[in-house]
Amino acid sequence: MKEKSLKQLLEEARRQIEVTDDELAEAKRRRQLLTNALGRAFPGSTVYFNGSVAHGDANTPLTDVDLGAKLSPGDAQGFGPDGDDALPLMERARDAIREQLGDEFPKLTAEVAGRRRAVLVRFGDPVTAGQPDFTADVMTAIPHPSGKGLFIPNMEIADKWDRADPITHTEMVLDAIDKTENTFARTVRLLKRWNCTHSKPLCSWNIKALALECITAPMPLAEALQAFFTHAAQELKSGQTDDPAGVAGLIPLNLPISEVRKRLDTAREYIDLAIEHEAENRPLSAQHVLSKVFPEIVPDADPTQEEAARLRLDVVVTGSAASGLGLVGPRVTLTRAWRRRDGDLVRGSACLVGPTGTGRPASLRRRPPAFVRQRSAHLPG
Repeated sequence: MKEKSLKQLLEEARRQIEVTDDELAEAKRRRQLLTNALGRAFPGSTVYFNGSVAHGDANTPLTDVDLGAKLSPGDAQGFGPDGDDALPLMERARDAIREQLGDEFPKLTAEVAGRRRAVLVRFGDPVTAGQPDFTADVMTAIPHPSGKGLFIPNMEIADKWDRADPITHTEMVLDAIDKTENTFARTVRLLKRWNCTHSKPLCSWNIKALALECITAPMPLAEALQAFFTHAAQELKSGQTDDPAGVAGLIPLNLPISEVRKRLDTAREYIDLAIEHEAENRPLSAQHVLSKVFPEIVPDADPTQEEAARLRLDVVVTGSAASGLGLVGPRVTLTRAWRRRDGDLVRGSACLVGPTGTGRPASLRRRPPAFVRQRSAHLPG
């Protein structure tokens, strides 16, 4: 197998999952058709875009798009927590979408019944070949009296409306992409793929909200991932993530917070180890642990020969393979403490010098974390 750097592996991985130009163009075309329909249904409204297509971090296959109409004061009159719910507005949007798009998409459906926040549009025609369909969530929102954010429908609570600020969210994400020279979007793409292959502990917006706090400048993707997993695990120690726009409430998690933190910690340890292996010129070992984070887009590598060479070197340098397999944790150097006996300096019991501590007997070295323990291999002859 050809050796590759973490930079090469992550660049190849993110290109595999990045939405194609054709997918993106067609999704935006359909979004514009929906925008035109909302304009006819609510003259004077402002249509806003949110979600992955608007945020510039969509992956393939592309299966949906998100948008909403911020209604004019006239159209919004009488609606809100102290007035009517959004059902009449959602039905108005539904009817306009059916009328405007029905001829081009004969299988199109627009659903309102049982919908919590938005009209669900099913085109009956996928954007990505091989996918069952392409959908859109179309929201009807009204201005908040304070001028900050919106009231958006929530048909499952007593007030029938929630506060949110999707317009500011999109502005914040696009600003981060610009300031980081696309590092933000590329990292988010990878993080969304990690999320999907590890039980979806976080919603996509939670990933972005956390990333806004720690990916603030251009940096290599490996370092950006390391920064995210470290920051996210630390932040969730104090609870769920606040809305970065300061309008909505806490961002809900998809799993119990202890399980979310466990997955973040595990990913952080793998990324740390991959970076360490690369720094010590063990590219196959680095690739092997990186594939644990991105199992479908980073091919696994066999680090056996590489590790065997390192163990042989340890024998030559230290007289013992004390550190075991490098795959299981940081390098540790075996040395011996000096002590006096009968007035002369003599070497004592074996001690470990390195990340686990200085002057600690080798017999007391802690076992590595369970998720990276591997069965010891026989040293080659």
